[in-house]
Amino acid sequence: DVYEPTIDNTNVDTLQYIVTDGATFTDLQTRDMTYTVAADPSGMACTVTASDASHGYRLVTTYITDPARDTVLMRTRLEDLPGSHTALSKLHLYARLDAHVNGDGGGSNGGLNQNAGGNTGTIDTSTGSPVPVVYSTSTVSQAVNRSYAVPTYMALRPDGAAAAASVGYAGTASDGLTQLDTTHSLTSYDSAPDGHITATEDVTPRHGDEVRLALGFGRTQAAAVATAGASLARPFGQVEHDYTGGWIRYDRGLRRPPSSYPGLSRSQAADLQRRYYLSANVIKASEDKTYPGAIVASLASPWGQAVPAGTSVNGKPVYFGSYREVFSRDLYEAFTGLLTDGDLATARAATLFLFDRQQLATGQFPRNSLVNGESAPDTGGTQLDETAYPILMALQSGLGGDTALWQQHIRPAADYLVATGPSFGSERWEEQSGYSPSTIAAEIAGLTAASVIAARHGDQARAQLYQATAD
Repeated sequence: DVYEPTIDNTNVDTLQYIVTDGATFTDLQTRDMTYTVAADPSGMACTVTASDASHGYRLVTTYITDPARDTVLMRTRLEDLPGSHTALSKLHLYARLDAHVNGDGGGSNGGLNQNAGGNTGTIDTSTGSPVPVVYSTSTVSQAVNRSYAVPTYMALRPDGAAAAASVGYAGTASDGLTQLDTTHSLTSYDSAPDGHITATEDVTPRHGDEVRLALGFGRTQAAAVATAGASLARPFGQVEHDYTGGWIRYDRGLRRPPSSYPGLSRSQAADLQRRYYLSANVIKASEDKTYPGAIVASLASPWGQAVPAGTSVNGKPVYFGSYREVFSRDLYEAFTGLLTDGDLATARAATLFLFDRQQLATGQFPRNSLVNGESAPDTGGTQLDETAYPILMALQSGLGGDTALWQQHIRPAADYLVATGPSFGSERWEEQSGYSPSTIAAEIAGLTAASVIAARHGDQARAQLYQATAD
């Protein structure tokens, strides 16, 4: 998937390659090839090697993002498998984008099974070469607090002029994959409104065996096409250097892990170091780029095949944020990682996000929120550990001495725990009520932290109350 412009905005089902000789076979990357994935040392760039032994070729693709633009940039080499002597010049390479821009893309289908509404596909010719663009201008869903939703366009451009490009409806005769499976050739369609859209483009290398491909985003069609073009205008190696260099600089600012461990070999210790930086970078990468400190519970979307994408809720399209939302309980887990690796700035940003954006007027914290801190559609019920963890975060990140934070945020949260705990609402697994050891442990820690903070601000009565309640 590709998230843009916010980390909860899903846009891509798959973007993969199709290879055909134009006469006897058509291979789809995930269907007909075997592949391996290797990450760079930061874990933030990856190379996918997809091979087809029966036809004697492989595709080696490195994926990065352009740190200066909203672009996913790919460099792909088409190679012979060792000993195969395949005539690469006779192979045609296509890129197929299966789109769900703005979390939409199911299509209206005559008003049935809207699946959050449709995308629209078109072929842009402003550059003198066909560029498929898929977009959704819908910004309304049942998530009424998601006021930051914007029209989203994505353009798929190769370096050089594409020989052909087409947009169509997934699984139909206008889908490029259907055409290539059936006739091993692509028939171009330049418009596909309101549906589940796929875009297919002939990206066969014109010179040598390498092609660069850019998936660029923008608020307008012209902006998306221009963004992709600007990323392609620079050599891939330079963009890759800037992108990976940013992660290298981030890692250099972190607390270094041990260089050796008792009982482990040098190679095992090196592997642990690699895993350490990978984990640190995944936490940092899970922070939204618009709302600092909004680290979502997970970039993944569990239960994706089990949850029906309904037509509407109260007449509005469905928004399914899944774990791409902020839960203070999950955020505390990321927070402890940030404290461990030494990224105190992001740890504090996460703490202030919860207090400044998510906390309710009662002093409690909701089950979860959107990345702007407002209530998500699936927010519901009271879980007291969600209110306890932010207090602990304030103490551990060194923010407990802030008078305004104490008076306006920490004190109301602690008072809410005293008045409401130890058991209220559902426990941390969200399926039962009662006395949960996990929830109570979090309350004890939160109230103990609140006692320390209260004493620091001279409120001895509350300091004694919070600690006595914890005890």
